[in-house]
Amino acid sequence: MTSIRESIRRRFTPHQPLPTGIYHYQAPPDDPNNYRLHLRLDPDGAGILIVNASTILHLNQTASEYAYHLIHRTPLDQVSAQISTRYHITPQQAQADYIDFVDRIETLALVPDLDPVTFLEFERQSPYSSPVSAPYRLDCAVTYRLPVGSEATAAPVSHVTRELTTSEWFTVFDTAWQVGIPQIVITGGEPTLRDDLPDLIAHAESNGQVTGLLTDGSRLSDRDYLEELLQTGLDHLMIVLDPPNHQVWKALENVISEDIFVAVHLTLTPSNQLEIPLMLERLAGMDLKAISLTTADHSLTEVLQNCRAIAAGLGFTLVWDLPVPYSTLNPVALEIQAPEHTVGAGRAWLYIEPDGDVLNAQGSDQVLGNILHDSWDQIWKAVNQSLTN
Repeated sequence: MTSIRESIRRRFTPHQPLPTGIYHYQAPPDDPNNYRLHLRLDPDGAGILIVNASTILHLNQTASEYAYHLIHRTPLDQVSAQISTRYHITPQQAQADYIDFVDRIETLALVPDLDPVTFLEFERQSPYSSPVSAPYRLDCAVTYRLPVGSEATAAPVSHVTRELTTSEWFTVFDTAWQVGIPQIVITGGEPTLRDDLPDLIAHAESNGQVTGLLTDGSRLSDRDYLEELLQTGLDHLMIVLDPPNHQVWKALENVISEDIFVAVHLTLTPSNQLEIPLMLERLAGMDLKAISLTTADHSLTEVLQNCRAIAAGLGFTLVWDLPVPYSTLNPVALEIQAPEHTVGAGRAWLYIEPDGDVLNAQGSDQVLGNILHDSWDQIWKAVNQSLTN
């Protein structure tokens, strides 16, 4: 869409955005490119497009308008006329750009195992650059429990006196969907300790939300349990790798062979720093595509950067913006100090504790409300106030 970029640079002036809200399209069964689209339009005209409830595209105002017309099946001649008038380009140019946009979306809809948040070569809006009506993601710690025999947890269990019930989590996901939050990440603690985990994932998926799971992976070594989770429509997984745990390696073998986006989180420590390059090579040999690397030891910062360079050289996608489940293996303190988290926390994502309390990010000590007891307007106002203080 080079022509759109060039014309925006030369002639773009702000236009009244299209109506805010969530818009949906489901292709009919006889469509050979059968796909499902959800579009969220923000007040500034930027939007996010969810393809097949599995991939999120961040779009600027122009691309968002093309998505709006795609969802509404606006006739091509009307799209050309409206876009050419609004953006001062020729109808032929508008038509060619719209056809290109539709071709890319339909192609994307047929590509498996994509990163859950994708940026195509559209002229797009940076996701954190302007005010939004709601975050793009909710990180939901459904429990702070850990498996029996695990070391003492770093989770702040002292102030979390209960876990939300299944129906209460359904309400949380529904509220998130109603205000336009397209992605749910389920974390913990160890979320697979909740017997209702498949029901939680299935409910979010039924809304149309992109759903991810962060886990130590042990239960995923059981193929029957893994299949149960996959049948819910789960879109992406991040497994926290404890290298001596043979169950986790078995789980990785299971999930990498499935049609789902998989990332692995590794924590560098003084005792394992020399082993990390070999682990990365082993993971690359398993055809893993994405890695998250952190350390709780600031003396290992240079080692961390070297390991990230090795991971990039092996072709891994580096994942930096997902939370890490609370446990002694994971450096929550460093996670919330990372520059990327200060940019995205509260704007791109919010964190929900097991009792429904809302935080800007994992590890924050400022409670901004409770998603079950306070209105979304109250919570979002508190979020914005916390970001300006």
